[in-house]
Amino acid sequence: MHVSIEQAHKAIAAARRKAIEIKTQMCIAVVDSGGVLKAFERMDDAWVGSIDIAMKKAKTAVFFGMPTGQIGKLSQPGGPLYGIEHSNDGLITFPGGLPIVDADGVMIGAIGVSGSSVENDHAVAQAGVETLGVCDLPEHPWRT
Repeated sequence: MHVSIEQAHKAIAAARRKAIEIKTQMCIAVVDSGGVLKAFERMDDAWVGSIDIAMKKAKTAVFFGMPTGQIGKLSQPGGPLYGIEHSNDGLITFPGGLPIVDADGVMIGAIGVSGSSVENDHAVAQAGVETLGVCDLPEHPWRT
């Protein structure tokens, strides 16, 4: 099951509203459950460098089924995932990427947001996710 284009646009619209509310400009990316870009928006005046970061945050969240900030805690020097950001053609391991989990507990995609502080990035991503479901997964239901 993948996030639909309608769902992706709904998440981006909610994230954009939150960005406007907190007075920042963001790049917002939604990927499907395979990590493929489904929809993207770069708000006026959002940093060009945030385009790649937003997409990689979404990809990171869906590849590992957890918030990017959580992966960041595990990837610090001496941590069990140290260096993981060098895998998969580059990952982003700081907040702003969240899995999108539907009402049945299925991860259907992820959202990635970049353009401000990591706290703001996370809040904007959370606003997008909340329109579709949650970001917490059951105990790895998709693994084979």
